[in-house]
Amino acid sequence: MEKVAQHAALEQVTAITNVRIFDGNQMIAPRHVVMKGESIISVGGDIPADATIIDGENSTLMPGLIDAHVHTSIAGLRDALKFGVTTELEMNGDFTKRGREIQLKNVNGVADVRSAGTAITAPGGHPDELLPDGDEIPEFVLKELEKLSEENREAMLAAYAHDHEEIPQVTTVEEAIKHVHTQVENGADYIKIMIEEGTVMGAPGLPVLSDEILKTAVTEAHKFDKLVIAHVLTARSSQEAINFGVDGLGHLFIDRPAYTSELVNSIASSGAFVTPCLVLNSSIIGNPASELANDPRVHSKLSPDWIDILNSSFNTFPQGNMENSFQNVMDLHHAGVDILVGTDVAPVPIPSLGGLAHGASVHHEMQLLVKAGFTPIEALRSATSKPARCFGLVDRGRIAEGARADLILVNGDPITNISDTLSIKVVWFKGVQILN
Repeated sequence: MEKVAQHAALEQVTAITNVRIFDGNQMIAPRHVVMKGESIISVGGDIPADATIIDGENSTLMPGLIDAHVHTSIAGLRDALKFGVTTELEMNGDFTKRGREIQLKNVNGVADVRSAGTAITAPGGHPDELLPDGDEIPEFVLKELEKLSEENREAMLAAYAHDHEEIPQVTTVEEAIKHVHTQVENGADYIKIMIEEGTVMGAPGLPVLSDEILKTAVTEAHKFDKLVIAHVLTARSSQEAINFGVDGLGHLFIDRPAYTSELVNSIASSGAFVTPCLVLNSSIIGNPASELANDPRVHSKLSPDWIDILNSSFNTFPQGNMENSFQNVMDLHHAGVDILVGTDVAPVPIPSLGGLAHGASVHHEMQLLVKAGFTPIEALRSATSKPARCFGLVDRGRIAEGARADLILVNGDPITNISDTLSIKVVWFKGVQILN
């Protein structure tokens, strides 16, 4: 019977008709999309006689959204999908190919995920300053664990464990090479390096690996054809990362020194992409995401713990201002740098890491990009086709024949009003209707 049900699901044909379509790049003329099983089989053309029809009047159909910077969990992947985020890209965590095979076996109703595995950082370096001291697990984490199956609970505990002895140490060139090999063997989809001396994070003096070690790590990762993404939050560390040959910057520098134009040109010339995480920059300078938290379209889908997190902030660099970040991201955008939507949300609701939540913050990031000066369609590209292209996810991020049927149907027109992306009517994940 189970095989029969699976076969029926693969044969299911659905047509979304009478709808505006953003295909990941632009609005297109066809007014309907047909999917069968996990794939889109036509955009426009004839509608099969056996198709289930969904009328999309006054609605917009978009590709599933991609969060290009998260730290996630099974619960996080579940929340992401509620908001039409069908893919999360983990930048330090356990969801490598090996991790996915163990943790996500027989788990349904979660977004797809890719991972860097364990990032390369100095002993005691970032993100050590963000983790609680000692071995005791806080009450809010225990509450999250209670919601999970035994297998997933163990996986979450392993991800959260603050046991420095289990974190691979990198102090030499040789250890950096070994670390890259280990992540590749575990099935890391790309490699992450940390360049964070702590000023912006309220922890000045954090140890950082030497230029030689970091450059070696980048070179070694490229031997395996792996992208390398750098954690950077200042102009200086951003330039260092570009000098090392990274493929992407996992953050936007929060300062704006006199040499910003030279840095922008350097990033543009290198071909690197930037995931600005404006939502994080806003939180770092002390802004909670209370307007987002109070939006009924968000409030109804998140637990009270996550709503509390949205109503708080990092507040580690209150001397900063968002105008610098807005100018920086627009300078990069005008220089032709690919800007990707990312959030840097934590795997569990940690009180000190406020202002961010899985799924919801992707929509907030697009709103902030528009506030900075992006057009809504440019912001949508940054959450769909651009991250798919930059990370080689050739089967998603667009609405086209043969692409994965990861789709969102929203009320309204996000091309006119970016906030309409939160007015979600239906989410499809690999052709399966998740939300309506």
